[in-house]
Amino acid sequence: MFLQRGSRVLRRQLQTSKAMSRLVMGRGTSMGPANARWFSESGRLYAVKPVLLADIGEGIVECEVIQWFVEPGARVEEFSPLCEVQSDKASVEITSRFSGTVKKLYYEAGEMARVGKPFVDIDIDGDVEPAATAPSQEQPPPASAPSTPSPSEAQSSQRDTTVAAPFGDDAPVTPRPKGKMAGLATPAVRHLSKELNVDIMEIDGTGKDGRVLKEDIYKFVKSREEDGGDSAGTQGRAAAPLPTPTPPGVQTESRTPLSQTQQMMFKSMTRSLTIPHFLYADEIDFSDLVALRSRLNKVLASSTVQDGHPNKLSYLPFIIKAVSMALYQFPILNARVEVDTSGANGKPSLVMRSQHNIGVAMDTPQGLLVPVIKDVGSRNIISIAAELVRLQQLAHQGKLSPGDISGGTITVSNIGNIGGTYLSPVIVEKEVSILGIGRMRTVPAFDDNDNVVKKHVCNFSWSADHRVVDGATMARAAEVVRTVVEEPDIMVMHLR
Repeated sequence: MFLQRGSRVLRRQLQTSKAMSRLVMGRGTSMGPANARWFSESGRLYAVKPVLLADIGEGIVECEVIQWFVEPGARVEEFSPLCEVQSDKASVEITSRFSGTVKKLYYEAGEMARVGKPFVDIDIDGDVEPAATAPSQEQPPPASAPSTPSPSEAQSSQRDTTVAAPFGDDAPVTPRPKGKMAGLATPAVRHLSKELNVDIMEIDGTGKDGRVLKEDIYKFVKSREEDGGDSAGTQGRAAAPLPTPTPPGVQTESRTPLSQTQQMMFKSMTRSLTIPHFLYADEIDFSDLVALRSRLNKVLASSTVQDGHPNKLSYLPFIIKAVSMALYQFPILNARVEVDTSGANGKPSLVMRSQHNIGVAMDTPQGLLVPVIKDVGSRNIISIAAELVRLQQLAHQGKLSPGDISGGTITVSNIGNIGGTYLSPVIVEKEVSILGIGRMRTVPAFDDNDNVVKKHVCNFSWSADHRVVDGATMARAAEVVRTVVEEPDIMVMHLR
């Protein structure tokens, strides 16, 4: 009896499921075209791809949008430039990952963009938008839904209206066509334009695709001065009015915003000064190094210089190599301090690094930059000098890449080429030591026979992280550097 009841229950459930299946199939057949249109529109929604701002440097979380190369409604191809951003003292050109139509710009020029967040939307099916009106022929939209023009159409119509509308009784002014990169310039050119009070967008660039060069700015300023300021308003921004003279003895103040480089320095130095510093100074005899450098420069001058090799050596490559040789004996100076924030205790630890990536502080038109010479331990003096020249040229042109300024393990700052003798350098974040080089000077000294001789001396100023480096370790490492610099023939025995 229980089996008969169970079989009856099973039959009822089977009949109910069959009826539901027929009902669903019937509804699905009647709603076939609508479902097709719904799936088509869903595909169009997913065709809009947000482009995320990738990590462009070590520890960088935001960067400034300097210049957009596109606008909403513009067609872009894969790997074509979208915008230029500046972060941590380097300007980088961001390219497109997709081909399609630009739909939305998340930031304006001058705003700070966050790494890992969308900064532009690209419709990868943007070139088939006219075909999207085909479903409306089968099913017209409701009469109550007004048609709204797309942002690109509205923007283009607004531009057309602006150009066509006359101003007063004058004829419409047709703007002079400019290249697609008319407003794009290197940081050095932008800095020069700010100093000379010139609007880059009003200058006809002679560079590639209308790029503005320094020569264009000088030519523009010269023509503005020749016109005496009368016609300057038709060519560019009028000259700034002269400041009103103030009575003697009256203090005046003016507020000036920090440049992008100064903002980055402000943030990095604020973090660096949370590190407990201590200073160690030493005096180095450069006499033998001066003689060796003079001999090597004679050899380079008389030989054929290969591509990429410098035709003259400075003292800095020898010092950089000496620092690298000391790091093999004192690897703690090449480490970094890391606090485990994931654990409950948050205990600090030392992260030891095998390669000697030595940063070199440079004075450039954009401010202080610290490009990095990678893997100094495997380089010779010529290789170090060639890389130093390459980085100096890129730094002065404002073309350093994120790879050129990231990954440093220790820093060398040569203030002596400007004139300082002693300094107290500030440790760079994620490093534990830094070397400051003072000005080399000629002084009288006594030799072993108590005779007065001429010597070339220079002061080295070390700063170290006193949380992990003690004074004795710093003194021993500085002694190794001093020995190698004073007896540069030691480098020959330790070439790698």
